[in-house]
Amino acid sequence: MFQATRRRLVLWYTSITALLLLLFATTVYLYVRSTLIDRVDDTLKHSLEVVERSLAIEEQPQANGVPQLRLNLDASFGENADSLEEDRIDIEWFSPTGELLWSTLREPLNVPITATRTPQTVYLQDGNSPESRPILRQIAQRISRDRQVVGYLRVSHPWFEIARPSRDLALDLGFGITVMIASVAAMGWWLSGLAMKPVGESYQYLKQFTADASHELRSPIASIQTQVQVALADPDIAENPSSRTLENIERLTRRLGRLVDDLLFLTRQESGMVPWEPQPVSLDALLLEVIEEQMAIAASKSIQLEFQILDPEPTPSKPHPEGTDGDDPFSVLGDWDQLFRLFLNLLGNALRYTPDGGAIQVTLGYRLPSRPQKSSKVPGTVQVTLTDTGIGIPPDALPHVFERFYRVDPARRQDSGTLSGSGLGLAIAQTIVQRHGGEIRLDSCLNQGTTVQVTLSAHLSS
Repeated sequence: MFQATRRRLVLWYTSITALLLLLFATTVYLYVRSTLIDRVDDTLKHSLEVVERSLAIEEQPQANGVPQLRLNLDASFGENADSLEEDRIDIEWFSPTGELLWSTLREPLNVPITATRTPQTVYLQDGNSPESRPILRQIAQRISRDRQVVGYLRVSHPWFEIARPSRDLALDLGFGITVMIASVAAMGWWLSGLAMKPVGESYQYLKQFTADASHELRSPIASIQTQVQVALADPDIAENPSSRTLENIERLTRRLGRLVDDLLFLTRQESGMVPWEPQPVSLDALLLEVIEEQMAIAASKSIQLEFQILDPEPTPSKPHPEGTDGDDPFSVLGDWDQLFRLFLNLLGNALRYTPDGGAIQVTLGYRLPSRPQKSSKVPGTVQVTLTDTGIGIPPDALPHVFERFYRVDPARRQDSGTLSGSGLGLAIAQTIVQRHGGEIRLDSCLNQGTTVQVTLSAHLSS
């Protein structure tokens, strides 16, 4: 139990740390990438301004007398191309009609010219479908003089100047996060061990105290009960009017003994003190013994107690009515004594809260797997249903019925004498069902009755 708690603590510490580190790394990565892009954009804008100022635009007279503006390519880009090459800036010059006239790129981009001062990203194209891999960051601007368009200037910067540092940063952050998570997990395991050590010691003291207290309580309770029973067996005392007091003492002592047993059982089950060695248990035989033990109480209250076993329905994959290949469909893996106590508590509650002349029905059934399985050796589930015509449980009390010592309004109780309970019956039932990997469900309608359904996995022999 403590190792499981320690693992959960380490898992929580590591998960929270990993989440925080992931958020931090994502923020750093996005910030650095955005900074790189802004830096490239600033470089492009600066380069565009430098090249634009150095453009050599010449006038050529035309026949109509209107001079035609023309760019001298050699004078404009000769020196700029060499100076911008160090900054990995490529230059393209287009005619007023969008025709590429001069470029420092090895191959034309085949990207339409768009005159805008906003930096754009150019993606690698395959036909008409652009892929997701960017290759360039560029800015284009229309160059005009005296309201006459001379051409278009476009400067570009390779995207790998952004992608490569971003990739290296992502790898470094990933490696750093991995090392940090591993370190946090190791430190968390060590620190949780230190934190759990005093808890474990206190738990050992608690277990020892529980064992000692239960032993010390059992002995005087048993002694008091024995002496009271001996006294009541004396004819002189039995005829004395004060014997009524002794009978009350004997009944309360018996109830106190059951309370000690119930608390000891819950403590041992939750602490793992009891070794778990499940064995095949046939529920039909077990339920028969439980019902036989409670039959006398049912008869004393004129309660009709019925036990019904529903035959499994044969299917093409399970032709045998009694199960697969003749296996007992009502067999489960568990502890006989605990399961006996489970159904004894449930049936005892039904008898306790069912008025005289009522009815209780116990049904045992087998359900096939909800989904068809390829293997024929796939167990279904065994369901035990107890239905009574008792006083029922109010809707507001249903969520609390499995809590320890929780009891519905005492004025509504039908128990008396030896049937009085301690409020631990359903808590013990839930503990046993969970220990066997099953489910317990309780439905009730006020003044109409209660239905308790226990579902356990069937066990098929190999």
